[in-house]
Amino acid sequence: MSFWDIVWFILISFAFVAYLMVMFSIIADLFRDPESSGIQKALWIAALIFLPFLTALVYLIVKGGGMAERQARSVERMREQQDAYIKQVAGSATPADQIAQAKSMLDAGAITTEEFQRLKEKALS
Repeated sequence: MSFWDIVWFILISFAFVAYLMVMFSIIADLFRDPESSGIQKALWIAALIFLPFLTALVYLIVKGGGMAERQARSVERMREQQDAYIKQVAGSATPADQIAQAKSMLDAGAITTEEFQRLKEKALS
């Protein structure tokens, strides 16, 4: 193998990986698009199978702007769900729950009476 064969192989590999990324982005966008009907989605998928390069170019031209908007909405929705989950998990312990947990730790011998009093005061403040 010559140097140029290796360079050519690297370029072809890069182009193939880029093409696969575009295809996966298009397929993900198709399933994320609530405005397209099932028939439209099926036609796009069939066209991607039989005329992949041409269909990918047409899809990017026709629906390229909407792809970014749908992706941004999806990211925002996931961020809101993550924030809600974190708030639910972090803020679920009431002062009574914290005191009960500290009491069970005191009864188990994991903490001293002074540490229990500090935890109790912290929970009540």
